Amino acid sequence: MKILVCISSVPDTTSKINFTADKSAFDKNGIQWVINPLDEFALTKAIKLQESQGATVTVMNVGDAATEPVIRKALAIGANDAVRVNLDPKDSYSTAKEIASVAQNGGYDLVLCGKESIDYNGGSVPGMVAQLLNQPFVNASVGLDVNGSEATAVREIEGGKETISVKLPAVIAGQKGLVDEKDLIIPNMRGIMSARTKPLQVVEPTSSEVKVQGVSYDSVPPRAAVKIVSPDNLDELVRLLHEEAKVI
Repeated sequence: MKILVCISSVPDTTSKINFTADKSAFDKNGIQWVINPLDEFALTKAIKLQESQGATVTVMNVGDAATEPVIRKALAIGANDAVRVNLDPKDSYSTAKEIASVAQNGGYDLVLCGKESIDYNGGSVPGMVAQLLNQPFVNASVGLDVNGSEATAVREIEGGKETISVKLPAVIAGQKGLVDEKDLIIPNMRGIMSARTKPLQVVEPTSSEVKVQGVSYDSVPPRAAVKIVSPDNLDELVRLLHEEAKVI
């Protein structure tokens, strides 16, 4: 079984997010980059299938050369090889189109990814990939088993869980719960050293077509200062809630 795991390079959650002076783009200066956490759940699941079923695991990323340290970390976690499409993606469609091209040319049985990236939270790439490949798609999976040419996925729905069976090849987008958090793999020294020599193929994009263009970005307004009111001064509390907070 051949598995393609799609990973995004996203800012670490501790990084301070800023935008350029004209608010037209995200300012990448001083950012620490990591594997998108939801993609890491998908990667860990792929490694488990590698261990239990002898699957080969390829990680891929659509991005420029700056994403290669993140790709190497995925290789250190246990992927066999990697593909980077040399494109700074501008929208979900251009990203999905490149993923679909790699998946189709590589003849993969299963495409795994997170349901969304934590930077833009678009959540549209996995479904687009499945549509472009004309393959079954299960989103927001919290469980996955593969038996021969069939995959059984579990996804959360309102009030419970739904179990879905699909024929391979298929696209599965996972979320927290696809594997236990305790099973997420921290690369050891052996993995880090071996990642340096694992194949990382760089391919040029098939297209530069962009269907959606970001116009501007705004930071979240800073929180207002906290006012502390003495428990004995209920009149002042009521006044603040009425005149300033305007909740009563």
